[in-house]
Amino acid sequence: MLRVGLTGGLATGKSFIGRSLRDLGCFLIQADDIGHQVMAKGAEAYDAIVAEFGAGILDANGEIDRRRLGALVFGKPDLLARLSAIIHPHVHARERALERDFIARDPSGICVIEAAIMVETGSYRDYQRLIVASCKPEQQIERAMERDHLSREEALDRLRRQMPLEEKVKVADYVIDTSGTKEHTLEQTRSVYASLRSLQQP
Repeated sequence: MLRVGLTGGLATGKSFIGRSLRDLGCFLIQADDIGHQVMAKGAEAYDAIVAEFGAGILDANGEIDRRRLGALVFGKPDLLARLSAIIHPHVHARERALERDFIARDPSGICVIEAAIMVETGSYRDYQRLIVASCKPEQQIERAMERDHLSREEALDRLRRQMPLEEKVKVADYVIDTSGTKEHTLEQTRSVYASLRSLQQP
């Protein structure tokens, strides 16, 4: 199985690319969604997160309020590192289990793992190919404002705290420019898929 990393920056369209690759026949693992799953009440990371950050991060139903938790760790590298150390081992364990299932179903398939901070953590090196979604900073801001209901200043603040896209592009095997129409993004995604599939040929 070919293992492919997919990443980008704030609102660059990586999830759209991931879904498109899945529609083309790839297996898709969305690490950020798995991260949310392991934080759910009763799931693997729940107790350790509450013990580390306190009951103040819980909502009325006892679930972890990700916005409250995010506000607590945002811009604080030490707290973010502690949260990551709790969550990531469980995320990786689930990813590996999914990959084993995929391999059993289709040993010659393509498994795409979509994650936000793949380059920052260095985990992109674990994959045989890396795709980076890219667009103009102004588009990132506008999309983030619309998608996440942020003010312009909030979107700018998030963007400033991220690794510049140019740095991610430097280590990419494929760059998909999402600044144009969805059809243009799809054309590029199909081309990348064809290239990945060619790597699987004997």
